[in-house]
Amino acid sequence: MTVASGPRAPAAAVRNAAPILEILERILSPPAFTGRQVLEIAAGSGYHAAKFARALPHLSWQASDPDEESRASIAASVAEAALPNLPPPLALDVCDPIWPIVTADAVVCINMIHISPWAATLALFEGARRLMPNAGIVMTYGPYSIDGDCLAESNVAFDQSLRARNSSWGIRDVAQLEEVAGEWGFKLAETLRMPANNLTLIFQRR
Repeated sequence: MTVASGPRAPAAAVRNAAPILEILERILSPPAFTGRQVLEIAAGSGYHAAKFARALPHLSWQASDPDEESRASIAASVAEAALPNLPPPLALDVCDPIWPIVTADAVVCINMIHISPWAATLALFEGARRLMPNAGIVMTYGPYSIDGDCLAESNVAFDQSLRARNSSWGIRDVAQLEEVAGEWGFKLAETLRMPANNLTLIFQRR
């Protein structure tokens, strides 16, 4: 059975799935991560969840999203994929003080940080610390700046459009994430250039 790439799979999700998966295959590889739990935050359409769970059968892939419509899309992807390592989505808002999951070995967050208030990023790392008190990985993907450099003129324009839509949104600087991650015991281990002027940031629990 193939994973659908129809209306509920945004074009950007289809395009970036392969390069993101290449990183996941490396950092969450067996035997170290065999049988481990991955929590995907703000899973959106569910396209990534189904694709990654199929490609990484040694992991349990738990998708989540705070939006009811998104969860319905994820649930449809889960049902279509029919994978033993892909359970139904969780209703999870990172800013809630209690999450509906108590442990995870890795947290994956794709394209959330720039379209949410900064408080959501703070809550992401605080919540990840609760799930993995001793060891674990947080991987984030999206547009970032490095020391104030947005890396491309298209990102500058995108940042301006985000802030025009919502003053609490915007492209964050890698140094900002590194600082807040450090406050919750995570160290920035890798900064990886990705297609379309995006970055993948890999944080490890210290």
